Amino acid sequence: MAGNIEGIIAQTFLDIANGLETGSFGKRPKIALTGMGSEHGEENSMAGALMAQAKGIDVVYIGSIQDDRVTCVKVGSAEECHATMEKMVNNHEVDGAVTMHYPFPIGVSTVGRCITPGRGKAMYLANTTGTSSTDRVEGMIKNAIYGIITAKACGIAKPTIGIANIDGARQTEAALKELQANGYDINFATSERADGGCVMRGNDILTGTPDIMVMDSLTGNILVKMLAAFNSGGSYEASGWGYGPGIGEGYDPLVMIVSRASGAAVIAGALEYAGELVRGDYRKVAAEEFKAAKKAGLQAILDARKAKPAAEAAPAAKMPPKEVVDTAIVGIEVMDLEDAVQVLWGAEIYAESGMGCTGPVIMVSGKKLEKAAEVLRSKGYSPGVE
Repeated sequence: MAGNIEGIIAQTFLDIANGLETGSFGKRPKIALTGMGSEHGEENSMAGALMAQAKGIDVVYIGSIQDDRVTCVKVGSAEECHATMEKMVNNHEVDGAVTMHYPFPIGVSTVGRCITPGRGKAMYLANTTGTSSTDRVEGMIKNAIYGIITAKACGIAKPTIGIANIDGARQTEAALKELQANGYDINFATSERADGGCVMRGNDILTGTPDIMVMDSLTGNILVKMLAAFNSGGSYEASGWGYGPGIGEGYDPLVMIVSRASGAAVIAGALEYAGELVRGDYRKVAAEEFKAAKKAGLQAILDARKAKPAAEAAPAAKMPPKEVVDTAIVGIEVMDLEDAVQVLWGAEIYAESGMGCTGPVIMVSGKKLEKAAEVLRSKGYSPGVE
């Protein structure tokens, strides 16, 4: 009994000492790092491990080189690296892992985190690798929730959401706002550009307007690379926290992704990012967020999108007499733009297609806006007003 008490006291003092040294109190997260495969050599990976070790992470380095300052597991190949990492993660020998490649199942994708150059602000990129859904818009809707989970686990109580101005943005916006109206707690950011809105311009990416920028993972992958490596000319990722954790409903392992081009600072950042998620009990946060989203009708919203096929191509319609068009209808994807114009012409509403600052638009007379929106909705479109 006395020995147990002495052990507890000793561990308590050790935790306090570590906290004073690193600024992080409590149990040190244990995170594995696979070191082989870096384009900058295995020494680059080890340098990242040592940096993270000094900041409160117990790193288990898996690779062919060793250093007495971290726990090392020696292996002979990249394949053995991954096999050892998976075994340690699945057996809960470590709290999570950082690696350069990982085949996530469909439904799981990673939430990256970067430094935005305009103001040096951290911003989550939802998402950067993996595939949340084979349907683009459904994937972006899920990415928003994955981003919220990650940001909350890392200590942001009410993270703001912005949607990158890419194909599918308006449909994603409509779905997320429906989810919000049903009671799911989403805080939308407002673009810093004069016309506002939660659909973000390129400027907002550079300034980090939202806490979480929502996009598809291919776009996110390009952005995280550019934001991490633009100062180095692209060959060396010098800043940020990497491509982030794989998040998905029912997905338990904590696996963080970095690139073969990631420098030591980014690898260290990824290890520290993993530590934040462990300390923030991200699995509990994920369970709560998925439960709340389901309660607000997430599945019904996703099912409604699948049940509603893309609007059929409208038959050629006679153009109504021209009139002044002064109001923009948004929310129509570019591939459907001309068909939507034909739908309006068929209803004897003059309309023109165009491209605004936030994407495709249909221009109509303000006097006929309400009727035009009603016609488009009846044909399966989701019009909005700008």
